[in-house]
Amino acid sequence: MTAPHQSTPAEIQQRLEAERRGVPFLLFHDGGGRQVIFELPAGASAVTVGRRTDNDVSLAWDLEVSRVHAQFEHVGGEWAVADDGLSRNGTYVNGERITARRRLRDGDRVVFGETAVVYRMPATGTGFQSTAAVRIAEAGGPLTPVQRQVLVALCRPLKLSAYAAPATNREIAGEVFLSVDAVKAHLRVLFERFGLEGLPQNQKRARLAAAALVHGVVAERDF
Repeated sequence: MTAPHQSTPAEIQQRLEAERRGVPFLLFHDGGGRQVIFELPAGASAVTVGRRTDNDVSLAWDLEVSRVHAQFEHVGGEWAVADDGLSRNGTYVNGERITARRRLRDGDRVVFGETAVVYRMPATGTGFQSTAAVRIAEAGGPLTPVQRQVLVALCRPLKLSAYAAPATNREIAGEVFLSVDAVKAHLRVLFERFGLEGLPQNQKRARLAAAALVHGVVAERDF
């Protein structure tokens, strides 16, 4: 997995420009840590992902990715990800291994091998804040030290392995020396800060971790 890092101004600008175009795109970092924005073509029925260079999305640096690993499918105006036994290590969406086609929602974190890819559908305007909104949320009212500790603890498993799900409330509580109820209270505030309070409960944690890592709110130096 490419290590999370503090976003540069140029990267933030690139994401803003992609969001303004309103076209679905994939956001990830290559083997050298460079940000990659891959816009999903409206006229394509499928986009292949794999280690071979002739894939539409080539992850050639990741040895855990199969030569042809999975594909994004355009179905009824929506995008889904499918791994019908193509890969040896599987494909994960928000920490869960998929066994069939999975429809994607804005902000979903898809993992191939050790590479995490975030699916963005900015035109929907739901479930995952824009780059600008995340930066404003951070700059307009800095996270408290305890909120930051909780957020870092939530993201820590994703730093260690792309396959992992965010930390549980009990794991976070053990790391930051808080009660489980206190952790839940801090997470409720963070969900609100990141505009995620309207999501189903089982999606909030993965979306919060993805937003924090992709936008550099939690960076390599924090671990």
